[in-house]
Amino acid sequence: MRSMSGRRQFLKTLVGGAAGLSLPYLRPAGALAHARHEPPLTVTPLTDRLVVISGAGGNVVALTGPQGVLLVDSGSPERSQDLLDTVAALPGGHTLHTVFNTHWHWDHTGGNERMRKAGARIIAHENTRLWLGTQIWVEWQNRTYQPRPQQALPTETFYTSGKMTFGGEPIEYGYLEEAHTDGDIYVYFRGQNVLVPGCVLSVGSYPIIDYCTDGWLGGMSAATQKLAGMIDEKTRIVPGVGPVQSKADLLAEHAMLADLQNVIWRLMLKGQGIPDIIAAHATRKHDPKWGNPDLFIHSAYRSLYAHCREMRGAV
Repeated sequence: MRSMSGRRQFLKTLVGGAAGLSLPYLRPAGALAHARHEPPLTVTPLTDRLVVISGAGGNVVALTGPQGVLLVDSGSPERSQDLLDTVAALPGGHTLHTVFNTHWHWDHTGGNERMRKAGARIIAHENTRLWLGTQIWVEWQNRTYQPRPQQALPTETFYTSGKMTFGGEPIEYGYLEEAHTDGDIYVYFRGQNVLVPGCVLSVGSYPIIDYCTDGWLGGMSAATQKLAGMIDEKTRIVPGVGPVQSKADLLAEHAMLADLQNVIWRLMLKGQGIPDIIAAHATRKHDPKWGNPDLFIHSAYRSLYAHCREMRGAV
C-alpha cells in the first residue's frame, strides 16, 4: 500500500493537461439538486431477497433478512434521505445493518454519514477509508474533494478478502487492487449468483480510470479477468451505474481493456502523446460500442505512464 505522503506526491506529479474534463456520473460541485426535485428512486428485484435501487447516484444493491438490510454502496449525498426512505420500505428495512463501499467516489459513498446515523456499520477497503479522510484533487475533473466527516468514514476495513453471512446468505468480498481506483472491491452473493463490482464494470461508455487515486489500465484489465474467473454464464452483475449485466458483458470489457492497453502502450513507446493517440483514432474499432474515447485515452495514458516500469517489463 502506498503511504499517504506517497499518494500526495503521486497527485502532484500528475498536474497537467486534463483540467476541465468531467466525470460522466459525478455531478460537478454546485450542481447538486435537492432530493425533492429529483425523480423517485426505482427498485428492481433480482431475487426474493435482493433488489437494485437506481436513481440514488450509483446503483445500490440491497439484501433483506431477519437482521434488517445490507447495502452495497450508499449513493450520492443529495439522495441519501430518499435512499434511506426507500430502504425503510423494504421487508426488514426498519433496521439498516451493514453498508459496503465499493470505492471512494461520492456517488457511491455519499450516503455514508446518514447511514451511520441510522445505525449501520460500513465496510470498505482500507484505501477507500484513507481517500475519504483526506483532501483529493482530481485533475481530470479539475475538482478538489474535501475530507469527509468522521461519521462518513468506514467503520471496518480490510486489505485482501473476507466472508460473512447475513440472514443465512453467504457473502464474499475482496480487493481488486489498482483498477478503477486503488480501493475497489467486489461483493459476491454466491448463493444468489449476483456479483457487485462497483465501477470496475462500465455500461455504455468507456470505463473511468481514476489515476488520481491510483487506478490504472493494467489493473482494470486484471480486475475484469479476475472477476470473470469467479462467475458463470448465469451470474447477474450489477455495475456501478446502469442495467444488470452478464459474464459476456464483463468479458467484452476485459477484451477491450487488454487490447487497448497494448495499443496505447506501443504508441507511447513511439513517443506519441495524448493528442497524437486521440488524433490517430487508436480506439476506433471499440468506439461504436464504448462511445467517445477522449477521457479514456487521457486517463489510460496517464495511468500507464505511472506504471511504465511494469509495462517495460511486459514488452
